[in-house]
Amino acid sequence: MTGRRRTRSTFLPGLLTRHARNGVLSAGTAVACASLLAGCGVVPGTTGDVGDDTITVMTWAPQDTKATNKPGMPAFAQAYARWINAAGGINGRKINVLTCNDHNDSVDAAKCARRAAKENAVAVVGSYSQYADSFFPSLEGAGIPYIGGYGITNAEFTSPLSYPVNGGQPALLAGLGSALASCGPVALIRPDTIAGDQLPPLLDSGLKAGGHRASTDQRAAEDATEYDGQAERALSTTTRGAADDGCVVPALGDRNGTFMDSFRRARENYPEVRTATVLGSVDQTVIDATGGASGPYEGSYITGWYPVASDPRWDGMKRVIREQAFGDNRIDPADAGVQTTWIAYTVFRQIVESLGDGEVSADTVAEALDDGLEVGTGGLTPTLRWRFQDKLAAVGFPRLVNANVTLQVVRDGRLVSARKGFVDTTKTLQDADVNY
Repeated sequence: MTGRRRTRSTFLPGLLTRHARNGVLSAGTAVACASLLAGCGVVPGTTGDVGDDTITVMTWAPQDTKATNKPGMPAFAQAYARWINAAGGINGRKINVLTCNDHNDSVDAAKCARRAAKENAVAVVGSYSQYADSFFPSLEGAGIPYIGGYGITNAEFTSPLSYPVNGGQPALLAGLGSALASCGPVALIRPDTIAGDQLPPLLDSGLKAGGHRASTDQRAAEDATEYDGQAERALSTTTRGAADDGCVVPALGDRNGTFMDSFRRARENYPEVRTATVLGSVDQTVIDATGGASGPYEGSYITGWYPVASDPRWDGMKRVIREQAFGDNRIDPADAGVQTTWIAYTVFRQIVESLGDGEVSADTVAEALDDGLEVGTGGLTPTLRWRFQDKLAAVGFPRLVNANVTLQVVRDGRLVSARKGFVDTTKTLQDADVNY
């Protein structure tokens, strides 16, 4: 049964044990809970109209915005629930997936989190938002774990109620920097946002590990319709007096394609340079749309969290899509967001299975993870296990438990593995100069 959820209060990791935290309720949390009860008439611990044996979770992501959009994540979450429920649920319990659009907006991100609390979600699973400072307070006040966030913010690697499945932007950029150490000058083009401010020191940590000087940091609007000026500046910076070919690294999410349009027009007037980026900004669909083997990404290094989409380890995810979402063009199996959502729900399923016939609530889900539950993902990641203080706590990432990345390259217009297996960026990140 999904019983009443005890209210959990979160503190900096390591200051209190889990059992001490469970018994503490801050005044601010009490006020928030009272307000929620008065305004919504929903008692925490009940499941509303979906039945006592139904487990409610939420998946959120931005959709229909002028910047980054991840509609495949909530769409896949719903497909996964249909697939699980068609087979009888988890331990006989059906899953009810709520979805929410954060619109790339801090106010809406907070609304999504408050809705998760109002509707008694036991976890937020496989989600994307760059506004962690807006949504984590509500999740932490209600004791709701955040499992398998996309990894776009540093807060996802600091909150005691965050359970990331990948190394996020820190690992991707550190790994990419290491791969680009043989380049000439490197220019990073990134969003002029709080989340974007975290990217340069991460890329530079990898460059430094390879004996390379820091990159040139270029800020850009994340919702621009053209990047002609930024492309010209990047080319000028990376070709001026360099013995080795320079490298241009756009990290603009969905606006990478817009940047590359400007870059392709401008590069004809400059010496040869290479491009490189991180998965999530570029996938096979983007490579095809920009000309494939004759496009600007040919020869580019791209770091990802997981094996390439053609790897047979993704067959389980593809079966879900085929059986429950065939023809839904929002769901791309090569999209890093969809892949992260699959892994996050794989984790969640094993958590619920570990609870057997016991209570499934936000508190018991978080306790299972805090007590050292080890979760396998079929080789898509290392075995995952979360501690309050892991190897990267000293540099501000106490919840980052998987620092592995894969190195891929665009060859003949196809995204393929450039190196067998995973690259562990833990040591590189330990040397990073990150402000958090």
